[in-house]
Amino acid sequence: MITFWNIFVKITGWLPQLFCFRTKIYYQNRKVQGRHIKGPAIIISNHTSIFDYAVYIFVFFTRNLRFQMAEVLFEKKALARLLRWLGGIFVNRNDFDFGFMSKSQDILSKGGVVGVFPESRLPKPGEEKPLEFKTSAAFLALSSGVPVIPVVTNGSYFNPKRARVLIGEPIDVTALSDGSLGEKENLRLVSEKMRGHIIELQEMLDGYGKKNKG
Repeated sequence: MITFWNIFVKITGWLPQLFCFRTKIYYQNRKVQGRHIKGPAIIISNHTSIFDYAVYIFVFFTRNLRFQMAEVLFEKKALARLLRWLGGIFVNRNDFDFGFMSKSQDILSKGGVVGVFPESRLPKPGEEKPLEFKTSAAFLALSSGVPVIPVVTNGSYFNPKRARVLIGEPIDVTALSDGSLGEKENLRLVSEKMRGHIIELQEMLDGYGKKNKG
């Protein structure tokens, strides 16, 4: 059912998303990582809007993205049903149930793609962006051994300015870790370094936006 609904949404939503997002896609190195993702991978991204996921569905058109999604998105039954059909991974941030991690690991073990917004929530006005990363994405990457693909968006949706997305080169998180540290300290270190990659890509995307206004 997940595959069917992803195909259905991508086909029926292709034309509307062109008008809503008008997404312009950039690459840190297209020869290394383009829009098609081969094999299992974890996508990490800055978080600007509840529509970030919708944009990425079409950016990575050839893969079924299984994003971790906060409990607030599942409060309305109709939307919750759709998100589950699309493969959304339910995350209750108010509970200590880490079943979403087991589900994510299972998806990766079967060759799937899991998406994570490591900030865990949308930044509030005045807060530094991106927010400090939670360690779940780092833990998932280290435990699974799959590459992490960093992606950033400018969050410009439903307005005259185009949505802009930059796809970064895959990250080998094992190269970011420090075996001399304890597990918690190492996870914080890897998370902060992944956040650094996102900040670097944001700066690159801002530069592209200044060169190509509109």
